[in-house]
Amino acid sequence: MLGFFRVIKYAFQDIGRNLGLSFMTVFILVLMLLSVNVLWSVNVLTDEAVVAVKGQINASLYFVPDATEEGLKEVEEYIDSFPEVLEINLQSREDVLESFKKRHANNVEVLDALKELGDNPFGATMIIKTREPKDYAKIITALNVPEYDYLIESKSFEGQEGAIEKLQNITSRIERVGFGLSFLFVIISFLIIFNTIRVSIQSQRQEIGIKRLVGANNWFIRGPYLIVAFVYTILSLALTISVVFFALHYLDPYLAVVFPNGFSLTNYYKSNIMMLFGSQAVAILLLTVFSSLLAMRKQLKI
Repeated sequence: MLGFFRVIKYAFQDIGRNLGLSFMTVFILVLMLLSVNVLWSVNVLTDEAVVAVKGQINASLYFVPDATEEGLKEVEEYIDSFPEVLEINLQSREDVLESFKKRHANNVEVLDALKELGDNPFGATMIIKTREPKDYAKIITALNVPEYDYLIESKSFEGQEGAIEKLQNITSRIERVGFGLSFLFVIISFLIIFNTIRVSIQSQRQEIGIKRLVGANNWFIRGPYLIVAFVYTILSLALTISVVFFALHYLDPYLAVVFPNGFSLTNYYKSNIMMLFGSQAVAILLLTVFSSLLAMRKQLKI
């Protein structure tokens, strides 16, 4: 235990002797972790946005006013047989009429014209939702058969495929930039850690030689540098978590406007904190330890 505490003591002495390099190392590691978290957040927000846009997509079937209940049920059963279909909402003629009146409640001319008709001019409407936007074309095509021509007056597909495609294209570009930045920070972090350990070993060459002469083993000499790598990992991760949650605190109110379903990035990070920051801690620790071991292997030849 005494030897272990001495290793820790020497580690913090090394950090103090190279305070500038230590600060720069932690700073670069924080930048790398922040770029990873930004990339992750963009991916999460994109998935949430795509789900929201998909929720607004539907296909509508407008039936003739004299369509029978049996005919409507037959079409509904036929559409429901497709595995791609998630939901079918059938609105009766009366429901469609009431919805029309509500939409034009402030338009007196339209309501007067409706009264002059005397009878309900609308047929039933069927609103269809599928698993993926591309499935709507399949459903619409499947309904283009003579058996249903006398029932279906028109079909409409209120699609947002363009919005989804643009969103995914933007996300792909951001991800490419994010991956590039993350890789760049990995390279910079490796070089800084490598040179920090190298400079530390060079400045303590005489001290290391004395340790060997009095019988210190290799791990007693290498231990402080591995502890330094561990300290870099803890500091960079702690600072990153602080910055991330600080930023999310100010970002969430804006996200609440864009995602009215109550989605919160803060809640997402809290729910997945072990997975997110645990994996980042392992990655940073491997990077720092590998850089340190490589520097020691090249420099500790006394």
